[in-house]
Amino acid sequence: MLILESLSVGQYGFIGNVFSFGLAVMASTTLFLWLMKSSVAPAYQMAITISGLVTAIAAYHYLQIMLSWDSAVVVTSGQVVPTGEGFNRAYRYVDWLLTVPLLLIELILVMKLSGSETMSKSVKLGGAAALMIILGYPGEVSESMETRTIFWVLSMIPFLYIVKELVVGLKSSIANQPDSVKGLINKAAWLVVLSWAFYPIVYLLPLLGVTGGNAIVMVEAGYTIADIVAKAVFGILIFTIAVRKSKADAQMQNA
Repeated sequence: MLILESLSVGQYGFIGNVFSFGLAVMASTTLFLWLMKSSVAPAYQMAITISGLVTAIAAYHYLQIMLSWDSAVVVTSGQVVPTGEGFNRAYRYVDWLLTVPLLLIELILVMKLSGSETMSKSVKLGGAAALMIILGYPGEVSESMETRTIFWVLSMIPFLYIVKELVVGLKSSIANQPDSVKGLINKAAWLVVLSWAFYPIVYLLPLLGVTGGNAIVMVEAGYTIADIVAKAVFGILIFTIAVRKSKADAQMQNA
C-alpha cells in the first residue's frame, strides 16, 4: 500500500504537476479531435468522435484525481501530513473501465471492417478489456502483497488475449487496408500493446520492493505517462489514419 506521509514536499508537488499535465494533454486532445472531425470522411467520423470521448473522459477523471490529491494531504512545517480524507485511486479504474474498451473500438471502427466483423471484434476485445480492469482493481487497493499478486496474474489473462488478437487476430484485416495506412494501423495496434504493457509493470512496483515516496511517484507518474500515450497519442494516430483513409477512398471514387 502507498503511504502518503512517506512523501517529501517536492515529491508531493511533482505528482500534482504530473496530474495537471495529464489533464491539459487530455483536454487539448479532445478539443483538437472534435474540432477536426469534419476533415475526415463521414465513414470515419464516429472513430474520431470516440477518440475525443476517450480523452474527454480521461480529462474529467484527471480533474477529479487532482482534487482528491489536493484534499488528501496538507503541507505543514515542511512536511506532508494526511488529512484523513484519503487519495481516491478508484478514479483511475473508473476511467479505465470506460476508456479502455473504447480505445479498442475506435481502432476497429477506423479500419472500416464489415458490420458483423466490427461487432464481433468490438464485443470480444471490449469485453476482455473491461474484465482486465475489473480484475486489476482489488489488487491495486489491497494492503496485501499476496492479493496484489493474485489479481495481477488474473488481470494478465484477458490482457494476453487482447495482445494476441491485436497482433494475430487483426493481421488479415490490416492486410486488406489501403497501402497508405497499413503501416499506421499496424503501428496503432502495437502502440496499444506497448503502452498497455507499461501498466502491469507499474502495478508490480510495490511487489518489487519499491516503497515510500519513490513508489508513489513512480506509480502515479507511470500511470499518467501510460495514459497519455495510450489515449492522447493513440487518438492523434487514429485521426491521422482516418485522414489518409478518407483521401484513399476519395481517390478510388474519382478513379
